[in-house]
Amino acid sequence: MFRKLTLTAWSLLIMTAATAGDANAADPENTLYLDVDAGRITIEMLPDIAPLHVERIKTLTRDGFYDGIIWHRVIDGFMAQTGDPTGTGTGDSDLPDVKAEFSDYNYKRGTIGMARTQAPDSANSQFFICFTDDGCSFLTGQYTVWGQVTEGMEHVDAIEKGEPPANPDKIVKMQIAADAEASAEPAAGEEATEEAAE
Repeated sequence: MFRKLTLTAWSLLIMTAATAGDANAADPENTLYLDVDAGRITIEMLPDIAPLHVERIKTLTRDGFYDGIIWHRVIDGFMAQTGDPTGTGTGDSDLPDVKAEFSDYNYKRGTIGMARTQAPDSANSQFFICFTDDGCSFLTGQYTVWGQVTEGMEHVDAIEKGEPPANPDKIVKMQIAADAEASAEPAAGEEATEEAAE
């Protein structure tokens, strides 16, 4: 009898864990695909801690702003920076700067922060991805965190180093996962045509 109760309890625990795992699946509206020549970098955006910055990244991404922009400042052991349409490190989008949203989210490998000048509320379109835990930890609470790489850090590691790099890598395409999934689905007419052809 005790063995049956134990097995039942384990079954319930496993089912609960599976349900919780499904509930924690990535939200396509807050998942970003950043494609570089080496492959795809998947980013979880963090609207709970930086809603204004996440909204800015989404707006610029949906406008195609980041497509083709180079990684203009890439420091080994520290971070890779991009988001400047001029490629010099001094440019931004035409949108107004974003008010700082500092948090206690710890900068670590794969953490994405917004670049800015010495003025706290000067972030606009430039961002950086940290290479290591130790290299970026001192930035915590001083630069707005808006995302975390969940897959593809090996592609971040492969970005050409330099300030500026001699042959800079570029963002091939950046897109919101929800948009990428929507564009991959066949339109209603196409679906009907496919069914008719079978």
